[in-house]
Amino acid sequence: MQDPAPRYAGYQSFDYLTPHVDYKVFELAPQLGRVPEHDLGLSNDQRDRVTRLLREHMAISLHEHPKILPADVTQLRDYNRTGRNSFGFEGLARSGMTAVFDNFMNGTGCVTSEHAWKWDDVVYDIGLRFADIAKQDHVVVATTLEQIFEAKRNGQIALVAGLEAATMIENELDRIDILYGFGVRQMGIAYSQANMLGSGLSEDRDGGLTHFGRRAVDRMNKLGIAIDVSHSGDQTSLDVIEASRVAVFITHAGARSVWNTPRMKPDEVIRACAERGGVIGIEAAPHTTLSEAHKHHSIESVMDHFTYCVELVGIDHVAFGPDTNFGDHVGLHDSFTQHLAIGKAHGVVDHPRVPYVSGMENPAECFSNIVGWLVTHGYSDDEIAKVIGGNIIRVLREVW
Repeated sequence: MQDPAPRYAGYQSFDYLTPHVDYKVFELAPQLGRVPEHDLGLSNDQRDRVTRLLREHMAISLHEHPKILPADVTQLRDYNRTGRNSFGFEGLARSGMTAVFDNFMNGTGCVTSEHAWKWDDVVYDIGLRFADIAKQDHVVVATTLEQIFEAKRNGQIALVAGLEAATMIENELDRIDILYGFGVRQMGIAYSQANMLGSGLSEDRDGGLTHFGRRAVDRMNKLGIAIDVSHSGDQTSLDVIEASRVAVFITHAGARSVWNTPRMKPDEVIRACAERGGVIGIEAAPHTTLSEAHKHHSIESVMDHFTYCVELVGIDHVAFGPDTNFGDHVGLHDSFTQHLAIGKAHGVVDHPRVPYVSGMENPAECFSNIVGWLVTHGYSDDEIAKVIGGNIIRVLREVW
C-alpha cells in the first residue's frame, strides 16, 4: 500500500460526535495490518513505478464497500441495526485511489427490517455516510466527472455513491429521481433475488428485464445514472445491455469460462457489454473469482480473470471493482449467507476456503497490488492507465 496521503488529517468516523452518548460504540477491525501484506517481489524500481503510476493517473475502484466491520464479526447485525457504519478514512488515505464507487451495505442493512433492501434503510445509509464525510476534507462526494478530476488535482479521494440493486424503489419509478437527487450515480438492476425490474443471478429461471425494468432503465438513462448488471441473471443482463441507450457496467464480476459459477459472467454477456462500449470490473470478494490454476483465492486468481477478459474483449473494456471492506469479509458472508444468496451464487464447484484474499483483502491495498502485478507482468504505462481508471472515465463521459 502507499504512504499516507498528505491531505489526510487523521479524521475517524463520527469524530464530530460523543462516543457512548451520541452513538453505540463497537470495537472495530483495524484498517491497516489486519492480515500480512502480500509480497509481489517488486524491486525498488518497480515500487517507484507503481507509486508514479498511481500519482500520475486516475485509479478508480468501480465497486467497493469501504466500511469498517466490527472486530467480532458476530456483532455485525447489531452494528448494522444502528445505521452507523464507520468508514475507512485512514485506510483509503493509503490506497492510492482517485475515486471509489461506494456501494454501502444495502444487502445487509437491517435498521428497519431483517431482510435488507428497504427504502428507509438506504436513506439511513446514504445520509449518515454523507454527514460523516462532510466533517472532513480528504474524501469528497462526487456527482460529476469534473468533481473527480478536481479531487485528483487537490489530493483528495472522490466518493461516488452507488447501489447494488434497485430493489428499494419497489414499483415507484420516481424514487430513481429521488436517489439521483441524494447523489446516487450508479445503480444495479437486481441483486441475487428477483425484483420488480428483473431476475437476480440466484433464480432458477431468468425471466429477463420486466416492462417496469425497461422503464427504469430509460429513467436511469435520462438522469445519467450508470447501470450495473453484476448480480443480475444472464438474460436480464443481456436485456439491460440491449435496452440501455448508453454503455452499461458489470462493476464487479469475473468470467464463467475461468470459474464456472452463476456469480461469474458468461462470455456472451461480457462480449455484449463490451460491444456496446461497456466495461467489466474484476471482482475480488472471497471465494468468487477463483480459477483452476489458483484455487486458493488470491490476487493471482483475480488476475486470471483479468487476463481472460482482456483476451476476450480487449483492454479497453476491463477495469477493477474489487468489492472489499475493512474487516473479516469471509465472516460477513457467513453471517448473511441467506440474505445474499451466496450458496446459489457461488455454486457447487469444490474449492478450498481461505480466511482472506491475499493481495486483495481491503481497499487500502488493492490498487497498489493490482498496479504492482501489472508492472511485473510487462504491461505498459498506457495499458495500466486504462484498466485502473481510464476505461471507467470513458464510460462515465457517455453515461453522466
